[in-house]
Amino acid sequence: MKVNAIIPAFNEEKTIGDIIGTLKEVDYISGITVVSDGSRDGTAEVAKSMGADVIDLDENIGKGGAIKIGIEKSTGDIILLLDADLIGLKREHIVNLIEPVMMNEADMTLGIFARGRLSTDLAQKISPYLSGQRALKGDLADDILKLDISRYGAEIVMTRYAIRENKRIKIVSLYNATHYTKEEKLGLAKGFAARMKMYWDIVKCLKN
Repeated sequence: MKVNAIIPAFNEEKTIGDIIGTLKEVDYISGITVVSDGSRDGTAEVAKSMGADVIDLDENIGKGGAIKIGIEKSTGDIILLLDADLIGLKREHIVNLIEPVMMNEADMTLGIFARGRLSTDLAQKISPYLSGQRALKGDLADDILKLDISRYGAEIVMTRYAIRENKRIKIVSLYNATHYTKEEKLGLAKGFAARMKMYWDIVKCLKN
């Protein structure tokens, strides 16, 4: 079965290379697509230098739109979605996300941080369905509607669709993995503003 990894990325030149490098360690992966969502740093260049296929968008259209474009370009039987700001991603994390779908034990997996950092572990324990780390069957990915307008609500849209359609969802623990917070990446004020924007996108998806 073909497994295509899709990474939506906005200004993630510091971490994108390590993520691609880890993906290359996994034999299951047949293609890696980075959707640079209007990045103004070297995200696209780093991804290209690592051998990933890069879709370099001129303008930022939001996470949901970037994922949708990546899915439309994919021919994989299984889609693996990863955030571009991960820290501590290991080969076994990727394998553990993919294999339940590959073995038809689940239609979608959700990767939840564990034993990484208290702040990110706690956030995902409270709201596991917001995780950006997941694998899902390709035909399921094709069927998800309104992903392109969901922005940061993309995970809510995918999870609610799977639940509504009675798809099997399996939680996978990603031990010692975490990600940079928005405040760490953007500074306290800008990071907090970006976090509030993310929460608003999520609330809008929940309302709709």
